Amino acid sequence: MSQLIEEVRQARGLPRPALARAIREAAHVSQTRLAAELHVHRLTVARWESGERTPRGAQRAAYAGLLASLQEASAS
Repeated sequence: MSQLIEEVRQARGLPRPALARAIREAAHVSQTRLAAELHVHRLTVARWESGERTPRGAQRAAYAGLLASLQEASAS
């Protein structure tokens, strides 16, 4: 049951694609740099930000966490 709860938390923690892109841009981070940090291809990040694809599993958690950290860092 705890895995289900964690999946729901991750799903709620991921912003909509347009907001994810806005967070990245506000932090002055390129798609290439974000992709490198997440160990994915730049095109993967572009697809996430366009809403064409949605990250899943560990990538979803890592992406959501990184976006939250970028948002916090750029707000200070």
